[in-house]
Amino acid sequence: MAEKILIVGATGLIGGLLTRKLVEQGADKKLHLLLRRPYREDVGKARIHVQLQENWPVTIAKIKPDIVISCLGSTMKKAGSKEEFAAVDRDLVGAVAAAAKASGAIHFIAISSTMADSTASSFYLKTKGEAEDLLRAQNFDRLDIIRPGLLRGERKGENRLGESLAIAASPIMDLLLHGKFRRFRSILASDVADAIVALMGEDEPGAFVHENDAVWAMV
Repeated sequence: MAEKILIVGATGLIGGLLTRKLVEQGADKKLHLLLRRPYREDVGKARIHVQLQENWPVTIAKIKPDIVISCLGSTMKKAGSKEEFAAVDRDLVGAVAAAAKASGAIHFIAISSTMADSTASSFYLKTKGEAEDLLRAQNFDRLDIIRPGLLRGERKGENRLGESLAIAASPIMDLLLHGKFRRFRSILASDVADAIVALMGEDEPGAFVHENDAVWAMV
């Protein structure tokens, strides 16, 4: 495993699960968390860096991580506007990737979205696709983009009514989604976190996209 691992977005659903898994596996000495607000969970000997977003590139340059994992992501409701949503899900992701590349990171892993496409008519999917384009432009030795379906898991302090209703209906809806539509099935956030751990051990060069079936094959 890499000498230095950096997670951005550790306070989110997947980021929190991933952090706990790495700490439980004894990787806490190698682990760095870059956050916008204090982290309340026990992270063992992992190092926590709380900085304003504009200071993140400088902090990444000081850490010099080998692997960077982006679990950054917001919602339109939480962001408050399209501009603020894009500022996190595209611009901040891109800034982290650029800083990671400049600091010598060789492997970047990012959570995106099913059907992310910079040419999409949907603002959400277009923004996610533009973020992916920014990641590819950095030409990391290895880039892994994970595009999960509807995430299932307990979110702390968040009330997402629409998402909650979709999750409640997912056992039935999942049974109707076959073939190429399996990518839209719901998936446990813990499965995505497990897949990230597996991907951290991969060193084949190139850029790879992993949808639901690929994630399930790794866990």
